[in-house]
Amino acid sequence: MSLFGIGTRNQKTFRAKKGAPSGSKASFLQSHIHATLGSGNLREAVKLPPGEDVDEWLAVNTVDFFNQVNILYATLTEFCTPSTCPIMSAGPRYEYRWADGVTIKKPIVVSAPKYVDYLMDWVEAQLDDESVFPQKFGVPFPPNFQEVVKTIMKRLFRVYGHIYHSHFQKIVSLQEEAHLNTCFKHFVLFTLEFGLIEKGELAPLDDIIESILQA
Repeated sequence: MSLFGIGTRNQKTFRAKKGAPSGSKASFLQSHIHATLGSGNLREAVKLPPGEDVDEWLAVNTVDFFNQVNILYATLTEFCTPSTCPIMSAGPRYEYRWADGVTIKKPIVVSAPKYVDYLMDWVEAQLDDESVFPQKFGVPFPPNFQEVVKTIMKRLFRVYGHIYHSHFQKIVSLQEEAHLNTCFKHFVLFTLEFGLIEKGELAPLDDIIESILQA
């Protein structure tokens, strides 16, 4: 088990990752996250705890957001298929092509489930890479760490965009809209707190984000 508790995932079923080992700094920060979330004040929950390192805070929260998106999308895998969603999109104006810059250098058009599969595999690889997400205490984060986090969050946002635009009615029928909205509100407030996603990338869900900020 790694410091950040990254487990395994197969291609058909997305699983929530296990928590960080007890007694570790990551476990302490996760406990702080869950305690502040329990207070119901999401604006306070996203703030950097006094005296804590911003990169450690970003790392632990990135794992939590990855877990949340995994859980949410897992409820839709039966309905989000290559035939129902042949293109990864967030409404009619926004389509996403996949490229990871390594195995797939030129962006390619893939179905939504294939895009999410590529995305989850890519994010998991980042979280498991000790040169990106250090798994031992005292090992510094790389100079480009926050840029990696920004890319992860930008891509996780696209899953939210697809869920809201293509599957929200199914979410409602499953009575999961309150959970989706809370998870997304937490995600948005965190990304805005630390400037992790450019405004243009948020455009597909502008109306929802505006309502979140006014709440």
